[in-house]
Amino acid sequence: MISSNVKMAIIGAGTWGKNHAQIYNAHPFAETVAICDANLSKAQAVAQELGIPQVYQDYHEMLEKSGCDAVAIVTPDYLHAEMTIACARAKKAVLIEKPLATTREDVQRMVNAIEENGVRVMVDFHNRWSPPFNAAYTAVRAGELGELYSGYFRLNDIKWVATDLLPWAAQSSILWFLGSHSLDTLRWIFGSEVERVYCVSRSGVLEGLGVDTVDEYLTTLEFKNGAIAHMENGWITPNANPCVNDIKCNLLGTKGMIAIDASNHNLIQKYTDEKVEVPDVIVQNHIFGQPKGFAFESIRGFVDGLYTGKDFPLTLYDAANTSLTILAIMESARARVPVEVSGLYEV
Repeated sequence: MISSNVKMAIIGAGTWGKNHAQIYNAHPFAETVAICDANLSKAQAVAQELGIPQVYQDYHEMLEKSGCDAVAIVTPDYLHAEMTIACARAKKAVLIEKPLATTREDVQRMVNAIEENGVRVMVDFHNRWSPPFNAAYTAVRAGELGELYSGYFRLNDIKWVATDLLPWAAQSSILWFLGSHSLDTLRWIFGSEVERVYCVSRSGVLEGLGVDTVDEYLTTLEFKNGAIAHMENGWITPNANPCVNDIKCNLLGTKGMIAIDASNHNLIQKYTDEKVEVPDVIVQNHIFGQPKGFAFESIRGFVDGLYTGKDFPLTLYDAANTSLTILAIMESARARVPVEVSGLYEV
């Protein structure tokens, strides 16, 4: 528990790093004291706009000098490991944008450093704060569906995400960018780890657009408790799709079913002579200038946990197991054979 305002520092001054700063500054018990980016001018611009007092280009210097209590790591996924280990050794709490890490070795090194230094860590799997998915979780836990038997989760992005939004898309994968959200949500709702995976993938569309990455993955998950689920993740949905994300989920139990369509919420549509829009009023929107929406609520939840001393809604080992399972999915997609998931942590 932290008895005064939580002093937050941020590594990464991109769009999402700026969102972090706005959320901390709007929180009654937090403040953004420093921001760091390898591109110093980007960090300076965000600091000037949002009144952040300290700006750094080297996160090691920031950890030493800023006086922060906690650090938000808002960088491309393959850069998380060294930054997290440095924060742990500096005895700083850490909020890591998903996923935890993208290699088995990095997962192990990060877990070891965090355990050795006794710091609090949360990975930002914000679907746990999503109203429809949280409602589904609550219904399942209350036994309303009976035994949860099978499921289907589709979480896709439009092409623009890979071609324009993420300059590092070719160095990552849709499995890390969206599949990690899908898998964390399914593990959470089903209340079980994945025992075996079988995945097939397809490439070509994004390669033709100059981005060397897999277009889509279709995965079958076998859970240890006997449940089965299908998971679809791709980033080749047409750009004209009214929502950046295409999100569908079905959960079938022995006594009931839940169907979720989170991409077409039908709460508001805008029509002009040029286009049709479905404004985001659920995931990340602003009300009276304040950041709202469940993707922002998860970040606020990290501060709440630090301030009150209460447990986060997911553990370090949840995040580690999600990364390890995705690595098995990637192995299956390459080999076109089922793969047993190994090395999972006790949650």
